[in-house]
Amino acid sequence: MILPFAVDNLFLPGKAWKLSDDIAIKTEDLTKAYRSFFGRKKVLALNKLNIVIRKGEIFGLLGPNGSGKTTTLKLLLGLLFPTEGRAYVLGKATDDVAVKSRIGFLPEESCFYRFLNADEILDFYGQLFRIPGKERKLRANRLLKRVGLESARKRHLKQYSKGMLRRIGIAQALINDPDLIILDEPTSGLDPIGTRETKDLILELKSQGKTVLLCSHLLSDVQDICDRVAIIDKGELQVSGTIDELLANEDIVELLIRNLSKEALMEVERIIQEKQGEVVSIKNSSGTLEDLFLKIYAANISNSKTDV
Repeated sequence: MILPFAVDNLFLPGKAWKLSDDIAIKTEDLTKAYRSFFGRKKVLALNKLNIVIRKGEIFGLLGPNGSGKTTTLKLLLGLLFPTEGRAYVLGKATDDVAVKSRIGFLPEESCFYRFLNADEILDFYGQLFRIPGKERKLRANRLLKRVGLESARKRHLKQYSKGMLRRIGIAQALINDPDLIILDEPTSGLDPIGTRETKDLILELKSQGKTVLLCSHLLSDVQDICDRVAIIDKGELQVSGTIDELLANEDIVELLIRNLSKEALMEVERIIQEKQGEVVSIKNSSGTLEDLFLKIYAANISNSKTDV
């Protein structure tokens, strides 16, 4: 998706901001309130969001429907203007034109011209980025092979399944070889094999030094590949950190031991020393990202009922 230039943002066009070299995205009290019309109440879609995403990491942005995820993405892409606060993307204000060429974006619902084929779609997006013809063809060949559409490249997109449309959407998000890739529900509509391939591709992008911002309802996918995550609900940041930090249970400690007999388990510490057993790891027991997500969501629903 090609990102339009925001003409009336709060930031000065093209201004570079003094950020650490390892920061890809930073928001400072980022707030978006939609104006009221015809007596309706003012809607606060996002309230003082503060997150930092480092270059080269996979960052998961999670939240239920209506939590503010889409608003956050639109603010970062310069498609909406903040009511308060500011956001920086790759060291630039979100209205900077040049930075758009360094971003790849896969929206939740991709809208493609149905009578074009995969080659034509990628060639079209390549031209928008002013990529030379020979290079466009090379990139299209490589990407179609990588997303598993090489054999269907000449079929019109109207004949594509939902999963195939997601694949071509991922390819168009990468046609400009971006430094920052923003993916909204990238595995939606994919079968288990396609899901696994997409996760492998995201990990491959990370290995190339690229930054990935991932929004997904499939919490297991996020838990599998994300370095850090943030959960937002009702426009506010609930928690943020690494998977291990967020899921750690400080009241329970798991001790994983190898090469010990059943008898040795009765007196763990003494027997480990006497029997020279190997402690594989000692860490806090953790649950799943889904458990944490549902716990936060349930708590907010409970608080809402109390406030009524």
